[in-house]
Amino acid sequence: MKIRMSLLVAGMTVLMVASSAFAQQAAPAANGAAAGVPPDMSPVANPVSGFVKAGVARYEKNMVAAAEAMPMEKYAFKPSPEMNSFGHLMMHIAQSNNTFCSKISGQAAPDVKIAETDSKDKLVAAVKDSFAFCTTALAKVDDSKLGEQFVMFGNRPMSRGGALVALGGSWTDHYATQAIYLRLNGILPPTAQPAK
Repeated sequence: MKIRMSLLVAGMTVLMVASSAFAQQAAPAANGAAAGVPPDMSPVANPVSGFVKAGVARYEKNMVAAAEAMPMEKYAFKPSPEMNSFGHLMMHIAQSNNTFCSKISGQAAPDVKIAETDSKDKLVAAVKDSFAFCTTALAKVDDSKLGEQFVMFGNRPMSRGGALVALGGSWTDHYATQAIYLRLNGILPPTAQPAK
């Protein structure tokens, strides 16, 4: 009985605190800002394309640093025999960036010939170049044509908005994979490095 009463009191306390916080957020701000929205949080003109474009520099920094952190002799590393090598991952990152950014922008993709067995320098350069292409190709992209469709990956229809979301997702996925490969080789990924 004491436990039930304690839980009831705790639950009522949480509800009172939550309703008080909600009431404070719902009250109009003294400066006329919308309820619950800080005055510096105005609507964004191109929320989808703007968000993806803002991520290019961050992912370029981290993914290039990860590519540079892996020693050349480990570019053939595979966590298990059926998995791709680290070199294959670098090739895939460059090719994915070029494909996505080409389709999203309508610009021709760079004609890059790379193989997973290429040197570390060539693969790192290809990753850098693919981010440079994305920066240029996405510069004029906005949210006005997010619903337009094109064909990706052979015969798969995709909207421009879907491709932008998939591009951002691919950066997250690819960097996470790089980080795992680095950690399996005793190397801290760039975002896990101690602050300097």
